[in-house]
Parts: sequence; structure tokens; C-alpha cells
Amino acid sequence: MARKQAPDTRPEIYVSTDVEADGPIPGPHSMLSFASVAMLADKTVLGTFSANLDTLPGAAGHPVQMAWWKTQPDAWAACRRDLEAPEQVMPRYVEWVESLPGKPVFIAFPAGFDFTWMFWYMMRFAGRSPFGWAALDIKTLGFALTGRPYRKAVKAAFPAHWHDPLPHTHIALDDALEQGALFCNMLADMRAREGRLAQLDAAGSESDPSPSTPAAN
Repeated sequence: MARKQAPDTRPEIYVSTDVEADGPIPGPHSMLSFASVAMLADKTVLGTFSANLDTLPGAAGHPVQMAWWKTQPDAWAACRRDLEAPEQVMPRYVEWVESLPGKPVFIAFPAGFDFTWMFWYMMRFAGRSPFGWAALDIKTLGFALTGRPYRKAVKAAFPAHWHDPLPHTHIALDDALEQGALFCNMLADMRAREGRLAQLDAAGSESDPSPSTPAAN
């Protein structure tokens, strides 16, 4: 009889990831740069990984995205130096994630964009994803915590205390650090809210009168 596997009691590690690309989807276009910051819930940084990538053979930049890049000369220069081949970088990245001392959770803002790119590149060049098929979307968490309409759940509308004084430069490592801190602040608020609700529930249970004993016939 197979032994029952022991529960995984390692902490979750939030891998805040930012992607810079030259188009909307991988394949026809290329991921230019990416960075991940591995963080605990208290914002302790366990490590970082960043790389600038060669473009894919036969791919081309999308005109709209390339026009935007012309407005960001510093970020463009930063992501086009020290280029590496994706087939060399992605296996190294997957091994880095797998070496983290906990259960990795991919987080991004919005996750639908960044995870699409990372998942495609991991499967294409490393053959596996240490995150499985799932990613945690910071935008959706903001929607749930603020009660704002989803399309209005944007960073500028979030409470000031969620934002640490970190830059958003469109350089992948800077942006991964900034959104990782944002997520941890949101997570702290969510857990504080859950704690208050648990206290209210406990207080309500204590104040309820005990059921009366049925009268004897």
C-alpha cells in the first residue's frame, strides 16, 4: 500500500514577475526582458532573477508596441544590453524557481499578460512550469479588496499606504520589485481584515445565549 505523502508545510513564496515585450503575444513577437523577485509575505526578498533576451527567429516587433518603445529610450537601452538566448535562460530560470525554499506562486499586474509570456517561454525552452498553470493577478486582488469595478481597479486608485516609494521605470527588475511590494501590502490588509472578521465572529458566538433546555412533558 502506498504511503500517504506528508503535507507540504513550506511557506508560499510570491514570485513577482514583470515582462517587457515587443508585441502583444509570444511567437509572432518576442519577450525582450523579464525579471522575477521572490518575496515572503512580509516583503523579505529571497532572491531575484533577470535577463535580457534575443528576439525569436522570424518574429518582429508590433508597430504599436514599437512606437511606444520610442517614447522609452532609457528602458529600451536597458533591455537591449547583454542579450542571452532564451534556450539558455529559461531552463536556468525554472531551476532557480524550483530551488526556492517554499511553494512558488507567480504574481503579476496584470497576470494575464506576464504569465502568458512566461508560460509560453518556459514550456517552449524549458519544457515545464514550476508554477503549474496558475498565476495570481494583483489587479483582481485590488478589485476584491476595494470593491471598485474591475476596469477601475488600477494602481492609481489604490490606497496610498499600499504603495511603497519604489520606481516604476519599465525596466523589468524595478517594476517587479515595485509590484511585489504592492502585493505584500495588499496581502497584509487582507489578512488584517480577515482577523477582524474572525474576532467579530468569535465575539458574536460568545454573546449568543445558550440554547434553553426543552421543558419536560
